[in-house]
Amino acid sequence: MRLDTDPYLERYAARVQGMSASEIRALFSVASRPEIVSFAGGMPNTASLDLEAVEHVVAQLVREEGATALQYGGGQGRVELRELIVEVMRHEGVPAHADDLVMTVGGQQALELIAKCFVDPGDIVIAEGPTYVGGIGALSSHQADVRQVEMDADGMRVDLLEQLLTDLAAQGREPKFVYTVPNHQNPAGVSMSVERRHRLAELAVSHDLLLLEDNPYGLLDFDGRTWPSLRELVPDRVIYVGTMSKTFAPGVRTGWVAAPAPVRDKLILLREAADLCPASFTQMLVERWLTTQPWQDQVKRFRTVYHERAEVMLRALEDEMPEGVEWTVPAGGFYIWLTVPAGIDTSDLLAKAIQHRVAYVPGRGFYADGTGGQQMRLCFSYPPIDRIREGIVRLGELLHTELELVQAVYGGQIPDARERRPDEPGPQLGG
Repeated sequence: MRLDTDPYLERYAARVQGMSASEIRALFSVASRPEIVSFAGGMPNTASLDLEAVEHVVAQLVREEGATALQYGGGQGRVELRELIVEVMRHEGVPAHADDLVMTVGGQQALELIAKCFVDPGDIVIAEGPTYVGGIGALSSHQADVRQVEMDADGMRVDLLEQLLTDLAAQGREPKFVYTVPNHQNPAGVSMSVERRHRLAELAVSHDLLLLEDNPYGLLDFDGRTWPSLRELVPDRVIYVGTMSKTFAPGVRTGWVAAPAPVRDKLILLREAADLCPASFTQMLVERWLTTQPWQDQVKRFRTVYHERAEVMLRALEDEMPEGVEWTVPAGGFYIWLTVPAGIDTSDLLAKAIQHRVAYVPGRGFYADGTGGQQMRLCFSYPPIDRIREGIVRLGELLHTELELVQAVYGGQIPDARERRPDEPGPQLGG
C-alpha cells in the first residue's frame, strides 16, 4: 500500500471519488486570522442580534419546556413551528400550508435531500452560472451533470435556458430540475426580474419542468421590497427551500422545504434515514423567537446593517478599483460579484491577496465546470464596517499591480476576454 495516497480509495462509493473541499471551506483557516480583512465567508452579522433577548428566550425555553426540548421529535418537524414558518413565508407572498413543509438542518440539508431524492448519476440539473457553491456540492455528491446558464443584472438568462432546453430535447434528454436562487443571489448579488420569473414559470409548464427555488435572502431587500415567488406562480412545479440562517441565526440550523405532497413524503423518509429527526431544541427556540420577539424588527435591523455595509463597499470599489474591473450592485443580501480583466486569474491571485491581508472567494468555486477564473465573490455582511474600506484598498492595490504586470506582458494592452454579442442585455456574470 502506497503511503502517499488514500489507503481507503478503492473502498469508497463512486459518488465520493471526485469530492473535494470547497474553496470557501479551504479558506476559513487562513481568512479567520485577525490581521486579514475577510470578504470570503458568507456569514450573517450575528453581532447585530439582540443577544440579551436570545439569552432570555433560551433560558425561558429550558426552564419551561426543557424536558420536551431535549427529547426526540417527528421526522417532518414540529407542527407548531411549521405553522409559524408559513407566516414567515406569507410576508414575502409565498403561499404554503404547514402540511407542505419538512423541517431540515438548515437550507443545506434541504438541498442535499432534494438531490438525493431526484438525482441519479449522470442526470442533468440546470443551474445559474454562477451558483451557490453548496448547491453544486449537493448535486455533485450525487453525480449530477450540472449545466449552468449565464446571468446578467436581471438574473438567469431565461432565453438561454430556453435554448438549452430545446437542445437537450433534440438529444432526447431532459433535466431533472432547474435550480435557482432568484432573490439577491449567492454569489452574484442580483435578483431575477419579474418578467423573467413569469417566463421561467411558463417554461416550467411548456417543458414539463420541476423548479427548485432556494430563497435565503428574500426578506433582506434593502428597501423591504418583495418579489413574486416561483412557488406563487406555478406551485405544483416548485420545490421551495427556506432558512432561518439569514433572518435569525445560522447556529440554530433551521431550514425547511415546501413541496408537493408526494415529494414531501419522500423527503421525510430520506431525512429520517439521514438523521431521524430535526433537533427539537432548536425548533422550539425558533418557535419562541417568532412568537415572543419582534422578529420583523430584527429583520429590518439586519437590512439596515447590510445596506450600510454594501454602500461602504460600493463606494470603496468606485474609489480603489483599476480600470477594467466590473462589479454587480446588490439591492439586498450579502454579496458583490467582481470581474477582473482578462489575464488575471482570481484563483492564482488568492495567495497574493492573503499576503496583502485581504481574502475573497475565487469564482471557480461557483461553477461546476471550473470556469469563473476572472471572477471573485466579496461578502460585505460580516466584516466590521470600519474594515471594509481597508480591505478594498488592499485589494485595489493588488489588482493595480497585477494589471501592470499583465499590460507589460501584452505590450501595454489588456487582452479582451471575448467579444460581446450585440443582443446581450448587459455584461454577463459568467466565466
